[in-house]
Amino acid sequence: MNIKNKKAKLGSFDKYFKNSLKDPEFKKIWDESRVERELSESIIKQRIEKKISQQELAKRANTTQAVISRLENTEFNPSIDLLKRIASGLGTKLSITM
Repeated sequence: MNIKNKKAKLGSFDKYFKNSLKDPEFKKIWDESRVERELSESIIKQRIEKKISQQELAKRANTTQAVISRLENTEFNPSIDLLKRIASGLGTKLSITM
């Protein structure tokens, strides 16, 4: 697939997404999932920047690769303890702001 086709597909998705946000039910669910999305994005970004696989992060955080995958896919809400272990595994500290 060339770049022009990729941009066309992204444009189609952007249009679809913007239209979806006009649906009050979709917008409510999207807005309510902001924290989970931001957490997921932060973990993925740090893991990739540090060139750590899900398997390696799981080992460092004393959990399983499946747990890391579910967390990165926003499929469950982790405990604070798990988040602290993941932060430690990434060589950072957990910070929560409100």
